[in-house]
Amino acid sequence: MVGDADRDAMVIPTPDSGVLKRLYANLVGSGRFSLDIPDRILQRLYTYGSLRDTGSGAQFEIKNRLQDAKLTGVSRVVVDGERVDLADVRLVTHDETTIELDDLTEEEYVNFPVGRTVIVRIDGVTLTTGSHSITVEFTAKPFGELTLEVEDTIRDEEMVGGIPRNGEDNYSQEAIESRHEFVKEETGAELEHVGQHSFDPEVTEGNIENFVGVAQMPLGLAGPVKVNGEHADGEYPIPLATTEGTLVASYSRGMKAINLSGGAKVTVVDDNMNRAPVFVFEDARNARDFRDWVFDHYETVKQKAEETSSVAELVEIEDYLTNNHVHLRFDFETGDAAGQNMVGKATFAACNWVLSEYDGYVENFYLEGNFATDKKASKVNDLNTRGKRVTAEVTLDEETMLHHLGVEPESIHHHAQVATLGSFFSGANTNGAHPANGLAALFIACGQDEANVAESSAAMVNTTLLNDNSLHVSVTIPSLIVATYGGGTNLPTQSECLEMLDCNGAGNVNKFAEIAAAVVLAGELSLASAISASDWVTSHDELGRNR
Repeated sequence: MVGDADRDAMVIPTPDSGVLKRLYANLVGSGRFSLDIPDRILQRLYTYGSLRDTGSGAQFEIKNRLQDAKLTGVSRVVVDGERVDLADVRLVTHDETTIELDDLTEEEYVNFPVGRTVIVRIDGVTLTTGSHSITVEFTAKPFGELTLEVEDTIRDEEMVGGIPRNGEDNYSQEAIESRHEFVKEETGAELEHVGQHSFDPEVTEGNIENFVGVAQMPLGLAGPVKVNGEHADGEYPIPLATTEGTLVASYSRGMKAINLSGGAKVTVVDDNMNRAPVFVFEDARNARDFRDWVFDHYETVKQKAEETSSVAELVEIEDYLTNNHVHLRFDFETGDAAGQNMVGKATFAACNWVLSEYDGYVENFYLEGNFATDKKASKVNDLNTRGKRVTAEVTLDEETMLHHLGVEPESIHHHAQVATLGSFFSGANTNGAHPANGLAALFIACGQDEANVAESSAAMVNTTLLNDNSLHVSVTIPSLIVATYGGGTNLPTQSECLEMLDCNGAGNVNKFAEIAAAVVLAGELSLASAISASDWVTSHDELGRNR
């Protein structure tokens, strides 16, 4: 911790040099600090590109990207150097309620939590194409009096171009047809098949922007596969969306081998989703002192994080110090949601409290320092889990190996050892044959975030040759990120695929995780056997040709 005398002796960078300089302490407004928020930070409230001339006036958007607040008054609005009569200014809230500025008081405020948007409409102002300056003086709890000064540009839309969109209803048939026409004019392509879908485009709001139709992926059924899990117990037909010939057949072959061996025993052994903010200090000693302070106040940090969600539960904060940086991985349980957005909001709230209460000097802060490795495979996730940590295993007797998979147990065991060395030598994120294959097909079918395959496919495969010449095969997926609620899981076709697995909706995420791990195990058995038995190329020639 830096004392006053030490601080006076230091050269402290100013906000203009890129340092936040107690910003987040100021934002909370505990009364111990000046509410002198740097202009460039305050400007984060403004949504650039939102400035419009509506024909009857001007409008722009303010979005809270800083800290939960209450908007209690607006005292001055200036556009291009001209002060605007406040009687001509109105606020439109997220639920389309219009508020006169005279109605704003300390008691009658606009609730303005993080992520919420307010539209400012000004009657009688005419804006032309080009750059415009805007100044708004306002009061908000807990910030106090603030002045937002920005410049925004109204562009000539005809010159700029872009995808056609409808600001009133961008999912209407009219809006969709305008984009079809745009594609036809620009490229000559007719969206005959893309435009065919069986559901109301409105249901995709929140999942896709500028909707034009659907990408119709072939969907096949593999299996069924018998799963002996703690949540999934039974035989499940597996929906796989893919354009790769032989994939469904290959996974079905592996599933049959599992079934002949009594099923896959699957266990979820850990569960957490994380966000990893980074704090920057003048030196390593200050970084260490900050880390110790956070752990001393863990219970309050946990409380502040969990207040943002009825689901998120903070289970641990991991600390990683390097140079003058403190990386903290906040680990949460997130119920049936994958939870990346949920934990981002919870971690942000916790960090706001930390930075408001910590007495030392924090040079800078970022909500993510790339240490959560979101949508990237990493060693820290292999070790500490991100999502679900799941192991699927099976013991195959010699007869099943020979007569169904066409390979001797010794051969596949030796091949596994050689492949592990090859993976180590190449720096691959898995020693498996193709964990990403089945996961990608399952994710697309079941409404998962397909980019999470990057982390989820980092599987670890192990084989053990037993005394009776049977083979025990296990696959551990340390970062399986799946959901059965929210995101793309509620879309019509994806919801139906989850329904096939009896995994649709809340309460089913661990069941789905166990099934997904069994799918990966089946794929590893099948492809490893094909390679070991030299059947890989001939199988693709037989089933994978579309020409």
